[in-house]
This record gives sequence, C-alpha cells and structure tokens, in this order.
Amino acid sequence: MAPVSLLPRIFHWVFLVLAAVFGIAAWFVAVLMLFSPSLPQGIHFGPLDVDLMGHPGTVALAAVDGNANFLVTALQGNFTLAVEKTGALVELFKHFGLPFILVNMLFLAALFELLRRLFRNVGRGESFSRDTVRLVQAVALLLILFSFISAFAEGLLTYALFNYLAQHAVVTISGTAIHLPAPDYEMFPRGNGFGFGSPLFFSGLLVLALSEVFRQGLALKDEHALTISAGLS
Repeated sequence: MAPVSLLPRIFHWVFLVLAAVFGIAAWFVAVLMLFSPSLPQGIHFGPLDVDLMGHPGTVALAAVDGNANFLVTALQGNFTLAVEKTGALVELFKHFGLPFILVNMLFLAALFELLRRLFRNVGRGESFSRDTVRLVQAVALLLILFSFISAFAEGLLTYALFNYLAQHAVVTISGTAIHLPAPDYEMFPRGNGFGFGSPLFFSGLLVLALSEVFRQGLALKDEHALTISAGLS
C-alpha cells in the first residue's frame, strides 16, 4: 500500500519541477521578444558538411549587402536551395515564431501546475472534493482552448514562412530552377481546416468527461454522508 500513497507525491514534485522549467522557458522567450536580437552584420559560416536525409550535403550562410543569403546543396550539387535576405526571415520568425513558442511554453507551465495541484489533492486523500473537480475541469478546458489557439498560431507561422520562401527561395534540381508556389492561408491548418483534428481537443473532451465522473462521485459521497448523518440523528 505504501507505493500507492507515495506515487501521487512523486507526481506532485515531478509536475512542480516541470511547471518551473517551462515557466522559466516562457520568461526567457518573453525577454528574447522584448530585446528582439537581430542577425549580426557580416555574419557568415560554411560551407559545412551535413547529412540531409541520408545524403551528404553542405550548408552555408554568406553576407551580402548588409544581409545574408542561405544556401543548401545536396546530391553532388544536383540539388540546391537558395534563400535570399535571410535576415528578414529571422525578423519574420521573431514576429510569428517566438509568440508561438511563448504560447506553447505558457500552456505547458499552466498544465503542469494544474496537474501538480491535482496530485497534491490526491496525495492528501481528497480525490473527490470540489477543488479536485474544478482542477480536472480546468485541465480539460485548457486542453480544448489550447488546441484552437495553437492551431491558429501555427497557421499564421506556417503561412508567413512559406509565403516568404515563395518570394525569396529558389530550388534548383539538375540545373532547372523551381520557384516555390505561394501558399494558401488556412486559419486552422489541422483537422481539414479546423482545430477539431488536434489530439489535444479530443484529450480535452476525454478529461472533461472524466471531470463529470469526479463530480458525480463527489455528489454520491455527499449524499452518503447526509444519509449517515440523518441515520445517526
């Protein structure tokens, strides 16, 4: 029986550490957004030898007219990907990518904090209490809400990046240059255009159903306590 009572305490401390880690990560991303670092002038590196999906290749970043161009080569030079004005791509990622990362870090910090409180109650033997029911409901609503927020933010980020690459990237295959097509904007790219396809959405529904089980268990517990009290009186 000892391991059963010890397990909630272990989860409580594990989730405490995870909540703190992702809270610090969210703070770091927020500071990064505030100071908004830019690509240093004259930055360059490479060409560096890399492995690209099992094939040898090279990557290089070259400074050009106060900006930088990025070049990837593979298949013995038969495939190249050239991206102009990489500094602008970094700026674009700061405007769309960092907020997306911040939202994810805040979600994980909030989720682990709720789970910490939940297992704290379980460790105290308060599995069927109003506070525990509210915590389970909060976890469910957080999962459902984040499934839509993350899908929307991911749609903005994906569209912005691919739209930039369509304008500034050129793919060359065996000497033939190919320009990437402009993407279509989708507000919710998951699940055939809406957030219902996210596993988080269905997980939220499952936890919401579980919260109803806890609520009914609490109601039965209170009813049983009233019955015993009435019998004793």
